[in-house]
Amino acid sequence: MKKWIKRIVLMLFGAIMLLLIIGLFLPTKFQVERKIEISTEKDSIFNYIKYLKNQNKFSVWAQMDPEMEKSYKGIDGEVGFVSSWKSKNKQVGVGSQTITKITSGKRIDTHLKFLVPFENENDAFMELKNITKDKTQVTWGLYGKMPYPLNVTYLFFDIDKALGKDIEGGLENLKNQIEVK
Repeated sequence: MKKWIKRIVLMLFGAIMLLLIIGLFLPTKFQVERKIEISTEKDSIFNYIKYLKNQNKFSVWAQMDPEMEKSYKGIDGEVGFVSSWKSKNKQVGVGSQTITKITSGKRIDTHLKFLVPFENENDAFMELKNITKDKTQVTWGLYGKMPYPLNVTYLFFDIDKALGKDIEGGLENLKNQIEVK
């Protein structure tokens, strides 16, 4: 009986060591981006997305928990504005989003700080490009770090696929919001 226990412990130890070694060769940074074409002129879309409160109308994450507590600090649509949330839904959790940079008519950059269900910080952006006078390409991106040894989760979890699905849903919602107006 002791031989079996010893073998199992050694196999588990070996598997953990193998994962840690593999983690040395995996990336520690990630970036997820999705794009959509919206049939509206760029300035109109920019004047909508620069206000973080409007994300409550199109972000998939904001819509996961209609009961979440929301609070705001600063002037929405300006650098330094903070949108915070508190949710009992583990997919939403507790965190905040701060506007860090605005390139008028083109791009808004934000910093995300997650506290629950895990602590993490990432950056996000929404960028606009003219396709024609009345068509705009909107890119929504999220990027961050997954430090070693946590980067081993890339072997079991496709971050691009998981987050990409939610970003795509948010962009579709944004398109519906903007094109209906």
